Amino acid sequence: MELNKRQEQIVEIVKANGPITGEQIAEKLHLTRATLRPDLAILTMAGFLDARPRVGYFYTGKTSEQLLTENIQKLLVSDYYSRPVVVNENTSVYDAIVTMFTEDVGTIFVVDKLSLLVGVVSRKDFLRASIGKQELTSLPVTIIMTRMPNVAYCYLDELLVNVGKKLIEREIDALPVVKDSEKGLVVVGRVTKTNITKALVALHNEQMLS
Repeated sequence: MELNKRQEQIVEIVKANGPITGEQIAEKLHLTRATLRPDLAILTMAGFLDARPRVGYFYTGKTSEQLLTENIQKLLVSDYYSRPVVVNENTSVYDAIVTMFTEDVGTIFVVDKLSLLVGVVSRKDFLRASIGKQELTSLPVTIIMTRMPNVAYCYLDELLVNVGKKLIEREIDALPVVKDSEKGLVVVGRVTKTNITKALVALHNEQMLS
């Protein structure tokens, strides 16, 4: 978030004189309290200042970079995940490829008849299968998929930044979002590099608007 000149002046005044009331800040700037109210609200909501009733405003000592980091640490999978694309474990590689291109995704999650996660298959897996001499219409997707428990996954209440780390470490494009059941993991969504990029852009836009 970039501060305008008046907001920067307010921060400097609070930094030097805090705790200080809104009226006192207004006096120093030769403005009315009403004129400053929007700026004080923005600076407080953004985390630059802290306000305490009957005491006044304090400088938090946090830079824009620190505040951005704090906001990133608040982003959850539940806020940005998208619909999963799944196929049954008996699906042929050919049909799974058709599903991938129809849904325009880079990763498909494979589930059993109970809708429990059993594996994951990516574009690279399909490419390797296509190069071979197998008949793709009769080859089950389970033959080429990465199987549980070697599949990385995440939960709705996980931090989005931690999911990003998993994607980087594993060099993959997506993770299934799951919830626990008595018999295994049920796929409820997916998080992709695109989801994370959208979250960062949304956060940036919020910072600019505030």
